[in-house]
Amino acid sequence: MDKFAAVERALRSAAPHTLLSVVTVALTEQYGAERVELRLADYGMRSLQAVENVPGTTEPVLIHNSPQGRAFGAQEPCVTTGAGTVDVHLPVTIRGDRMGVLSVRLPEDRYAQSLLREMQHICEALGHEILVAERDTDLYVLARRAARLTLAAEMQWQLLPGRSCARREFALGAHLEPAYAIFGDNYDWSASADHLTLTVTNGMGDGIEAALLTNLAVNALRNARRAGLDLAGQAELAGQAVYAQYRGSAYVSVLLLRFDLDTGDVEAVDAGSPRMWRQRERSVEPIAFDAQLPLGMFDDTVYVAERLTVLPGDRLLFGSDGVYEASSPAGEAYGQRALARSLMGTRLLPPTQVPGAVLRELAQHHGETPLDDDALVVCLDWYGREGDTDRGASSAWAR
Repeated sequence: MDKFAAVERALRSAAPHTLLSVVTVALTEQYGAERVELRLADYGMRSLQAVENVPGTTEPVLIHNSPQGRAFGAQEPCVTTGAGTVDVHLPVTIRGDRMGVLSVRLPEDRYAQSLLREMQHICEALGHEILVAERDTDLYVLARRAARLTLAAEMQWQLLPGRSCARREFALGAHLEPAYAIFGDNYDWSASADHLTLTVTNGMGDGIEAALLTNLAVNALRNARRAGLDLAGQAELAGQAVYAQYRGSAYVSVLLLRFDLDTGDVEAVDAGSPRMWRQRERSVEPIAFDAQLPLGMFDDTVYVAERLTVLPGDRLLFGSDGVYEASSPAGEAYGQRALARSLMGTRLLPPTQVPGAVLRELAQHHGETPLDDDALVVCLDWYGREGDTDRGASSAWAR
């Protein structure tokens, strides 16, 4: 732990663009590392991209077919051996948000399994510092790009809170497609000591117009939430902000939910198209709410919150209209039956991996032609505060 404390101090005092260099020096001096490499997951969650001063110099590795990808997916160290060397691949994850993988090559005689815990602590410190450093440098943002983002996608990714989050009471993951050209779909969350607020948003239109509309709505919802308004009040204030700008010519569909972390009681406001499905044990069913007007369609719309309860072990899936309306070549909408089958087929996966798996199934369902709309999936696993002893294997997902 003395070694870890020294590395942590060095990271905290380092310039934002030198974090990998600091870790490389520390691992070389203290563990005899011969090579250190940091890779971050790309926006499409398909590859791990090397962090380097000149992006694209090093070839990416696939998440689904590499030792680095196994460490990233399993959220456990992956150790491989070579000629007199040992490669250790360690996940870099902060509060459930999977960022990437740190790979360290050690001489065989310097490796011991007892080192893994120390090195994982170093990865956690590195991850925290990367989050802070991203305010001041583009190095880590650029590393995540396997292709150029459209301007609309740039705006949307900057607006998102992250791709996953985990606490004792819940774990969630989200994904958007097409990752490099999204425009109107968005999600947002905020967790306090007693509540989780989750919103799934779909701004009408295409391209930059949809991104601007969604940015206005999400920031209006955040402003209302931070002002202490209840869920219905948040929808009303955001609706007024959108209407004031667009006068009803454009509007935003949104599903707002507020979870009580003590009881599992949920308030919900359904203001448009995003939908929710619940998997409880081996049953999957859509959860219908009273449909209310999208934000900004009319001035001074009054919203009413509905209530339901989630139980420990429940899995909730949220999808935009680009998911449930996507049709097969035969004309069957994905949300009719295929989505329920996909949920059952992914029930053993952690929530961080479910959105990507569902969207891959969606692409197969749709066929060879590209999707007509953005597709957004958010997966939430609910543990609750009273079900800790019954969480079983799922507790590992929340690390």
